[in-house]
Amino acid sequence: MLKTRVLTAIVLVPLVLAALFGLGPRDWALVTLAAVCVAAGEWAMLADFRAPTRWLYVVAAALLGLALLFVPEFAFAAASGWPAGVVVAVCGAATLFWIFIVPAWVIGHWHVKSAPVLALVGALVLIATWVALVQIQARSPGLLLALMAIVWIADTAAYFTGRRFGRRKLAPSISPGKTWEGVYGALFAVGVYALALLPLATQNGYAHVLGVGAIVAWVAIVLGLAGLSIFGDLFESLLKRQRGVKDSGKLLPGHGGVLDRIDALTAAMPAAALVAHYLIR
Repeated sequence: MLKTRVLTAIVLVPLVLAALFGLGPRDWALVTLAAVCVAAGEWAMLADFRAPTRWLYVVAAALLGLALLFVPEFAFAAASGWPAGVVVAVCGAATLFWIFIVPAWVIGHWHVKSAPVLALVGALVLIATWVALVQIQARSPGLLLALMAIVWIADTAAYFTGRRFGRRKLAPSISPGKTWEGVYGALFAVGVYALALLPLATQNGYAHVLGVGAIVAWVAIVLGLAGLSIFGDLFESLLKRQRGVKDSGKLLPGHGGVLDRIDALTAAMPAAALVAHYLIR
């Protein structure tokens, strides 16, 4: 299994980086929208939508994304992405969902069976993640990579810290392998990463003096994004457990489905887009 995961990553990572840095915003948007459509199909499976509803859901996700890209009223620009109002509305709604709804959903083990509710939640989660990825890439591919790295570092540190020091289970009925020690390791690692990024701040649009208050605020924001990413992982794990499946799909050998790879990003990226818009200028 580990060998398969590594081989898949060796193929996938260069492709993602090539697309991230080699494509313009509109082409990047189309490529990532294709991934969102795959994830929409996986979400429909977790929501227990039956055919043809499952395929209609995928088509609806594709049409919504294409509308945001090409309908003039949304004013997507090839050089700068969407107007601030579109990004703030979409990513703001998703951020509120992740901060105020998901923790209660996960802690309370809600088993939501309403098809309309699950359809709306999936649309919000996936489209907001897509909007965030496209908008930040339009501004700076390097900035997007740095923000996504928060999630990847948190996930990696949690895994290895949990393996080495894990004793207390974080959510045994949802994801038995996760521990509180893994959470602490993740937060420590991203805290160090946040400090390591400070010398790059002025090169990426931050025009203010980096005083103690700004540094503390930045580290707190990065820790908050990492915390959201943990809830993103737990949220998808809860949906999979309630559906009785191990993975959201089988597209990526050793990794499961697309949702399995982006679950943490879905929680952190909308908030990261707001951080980039309001704080990194």
